[in-house]
Amino acid sequence: METNALLAPLIFVVICLVVGAILKSVLKKTNFPYTVGLFVLGIGLGLLDRFGVFQDAGIVKPAIDFAGNMDPDLILYIFLPLLIFDGAYELDLHVFRKSLLNSTLLAGPGMVIAMFLTGALIMGMAAIFPECSGWNWSYALMFGALISATDPVAVVALLKELRTSKRFSTLVDAESMLNDGTGIVLFMIFFGVYTAGGVVESPVLNFLIVVFGGVLLGWVIARFTIWFLSKVGGDEAVQNSVIIVSSYITFILAQSFLDVSGVIALVAFGLTISYIGRPKLKPEVNKFMASFWELMAYMANTLIFIIVGVVIALKVDLTWTSLLLLLLVYVGVNIVRMLMVAMLYPIMKKTGYGLSMRESFILSWGGLRGALGLTLALMVSYTVAIPEDIRRQILLYTGGIVTLTLAVNATTMRWFLLKLGLTKVASAKALLDYGIRKQIADNTGKYLEKLKKKEVLGASNWPLVEQFLPENEETPQVAPLTTEDVLADVRIRVLKKEKAIYWRLFDEGIISNLSLKVLISAVDELYDRDGRTPLFYRKWIYDYFQEPFYMRWTKRFSWGREWWSHRSHEWVIVGYDLGRGFIIAQREALKLVDDFAQSTVLSDIEKDAVSELEVEINENITRMNEVLEEVAQYYPASYKCAVTRKAIRMMLANEKRQVSQLESEGVLPSVDAKAMEDNLDERYSQLNTPHMNRLIREFK
Repeated sequence: METNALLAPLIFVVICLVVGAILKSVLKKTNFPYTVGLFVLGIGLGLLDRFGVFQDAGIVKPAIDFAGNMDPDLILYIFLPLLIFDGAYELDLHVFRKSLLNSTLLAGPGMVIAMFLTGALIMGMAAIFPECSGWNWSYALMFGALISATDPVAVVALLKELRTSKRFSTLVDAESMLNDGTGIVLFMIFFGVYTAGGVVESPVLNFLIVVFGGVLLGWVIARFTIWFLSKVGGDEAVQNSVIIVSSYITFILAQSFLDVSGVIALVAFGLTISYIGRPKLKPEVNKFMASFWELMAYMANTLIFIIVGVVIALKVDLTWTSLLLLLLVYVGVNIVRMLMVAMLYPIMKKTGYGLSMRESFILSWGGLRGALGLTLALMVSYTVAIPEDIRRQILLYTGGIVTLTLAVNATTMRWFLLKLGLTKVASAKALLDYGIRKQIADNTGKYLEKLKKKEVLGASNWPLVEQFLPENEETPQVAPLTTEDVLADVRIRVLKKEKAIYWRLFDEGIISNLSLKVLISAVDELYDRDGRTPLFYRKWIYDYFQEPFYMRWTKRFSWGREWWSHRSHEWVIVGYDLGRGFIIAQREALKLVDDFAQSTVLSDIEKDAVSELEVEINENITRMNEVLEEVAQYYPASYKCAVTRKAIRMMLANEKRQVSQLESEGVLPSVDAKAMEDNLDERYSQLNTPHMNRLIREFK
């Protein structure tokens, strides 16, 4: 038995991952959400165990019992650091900033509104149904606080599967992550009365500490982690290990020692690592992190949803009367969320990216509950100071609402998105997408004709080969296109290409991390305008070249000109990188626009509209060349330094490409390649040393 007890956790993990892999394969061709399938699987395993099916199944029963009786805190401490960091790391910081006010409204005032409305619902049921007669306002508001917080794990997992728009998914992600702080503070106001030393004396002050303390803690640990990685270096595995350890340290310090929000601390940690740390890490590390965290998030999601299902199946007792009450609570909780969103809608539709009426409905229906609420309910169920019937009902209602929101809301979300037209592809996009697919199919057909002429392939069964050609598609039936719609869609595609080019230029050493940030910010600004603004509107970029105020003011004096001449070097160097990277991206964007101008699916009028973009892009190139000529004229020494730095970065990047190619071809042993790459990294790091800065300042 002792051996079984030790092996139970491992056996459970193995069972979950194996069955989860099979389930993912089975659901691949269906519209049924994978996470909901895992949850149903967990409930099934729990019910089978509860009815004694696994009684004689050896190690399987201890494994299922381990999951069903897992400490609720253990669920949070094991899985949340992985899932929340992964979600925050993948958030687009620019979109997050624009969505922050609306997310804060939902997570702050919205949570308070939902808590009181849910409490009123429970007290109304207590006045009608004898089974609920033991409830008072303290219990009702405590339940309202724990059930009103949407679960970040469930919401993030579902939105990834549905592939909703980045703006809307970021709003829902941010709300579910931020309302953790509000939910726990509101919950502890009432729950603390029944636990030793848990009374919250100043709710407002405590809320500010929980939220802003979490933000500060996450930011500080992230900056220390970035500094540490820049000093110790190391390969991909080492750097990822440091980030994993840091994410767990962040959550443990927040939750166990500093009494601030662990989820919010992880969000701040992940956003800081993504925005500040990603450009400073080696490209290989960023690629490795993307694959590694995707794997970790998949494993954590697989385990946590099965565990939640098992816990509900083993812990919740259901009768026909309690089922009726549960359904009433479920309907009421959904109505409460709709009322809360409706009350905030007049403000939300005018702030950030705004909120449409259709999106507000999906926002209401998408308020999923999951492991977070269930964990708080389990804490209540273990508190003997609360009457047993109240504890049992809180666990029943919470487990039931988790089940119903995942089984009903989550599974119908895709249908509602389709019905409301939130997944409908715009006419211009549909036509241009078809043009790209047709071009690929045509090129594949031409390549097949070349293959047929090769003598060495003469024995091939060509009719069989032709069966593997792409299927012919009919031209999509779309509404008549306007010039503005075509221009907007192509501009969006150009901006996406630009963003990818800037990251590639950074990886190749052509632009610095500071230049990368300015260029990406300029793309984000235009992207927010949905392609309705000409491509030459680049305020973020051209504002950089406006001479800083302190330089304009102090240059009036002789001491100021001498003093700030040293300080202008870095300003010019970053500006040069920025300008050259911008010009390279514009030239590559011209090729994309030319491809669309030659598309066979667009009319001549639409092609002329696309050709207008060539004028916008050429104007960008001309204007940036003029700016760089002025910089070279007024700051010749700094300009030469900028060109020198760029030459060094490009030379090192070229050497690195050679090493990687020789290693991949088997010519260079991996050990030797690693040593050469470490040497390259050391030389590259010298670009930002005091010695290099001194050489730059003294360069004439």
